[in-house]
Amino acid sequence: MADLTSVQATVYGRVQGVFFRAFVAEHAHELGLTGYVRNLPLRAVEVVAEGERKQLEKLVSYLKMGPPDAKVEKVVTNWSEYTGNYSGFRIRY
Repeated sequence: MADLTSVQATVYGRVQGVFFRAFVAEHAHELGLTGYVRNLPLRAVEVVAEGERKQLEKLVSYLKMGPPDAKVEKVVTNWSEYTGNYSGFRIRY
């Protein structure tokens, strides 16, 4: 049985206006994850994702790198139980 879980990550730095949300969505789709990504005030991006723990850990490593024009300063993660609330992965506006 798969080890399903959920992660909420807040990414700080130069992560808005550099295609960060599209970068996250592309990797989340490739990894078979569900959830969303959205911009937050104060130059931060929130990612909520669910799926297999190993795939989520890969996504978190992508968040720490970001796309070429991003400058990630910090990623804060909070792990929790899998909810199954998401049918796909979306960019929220």
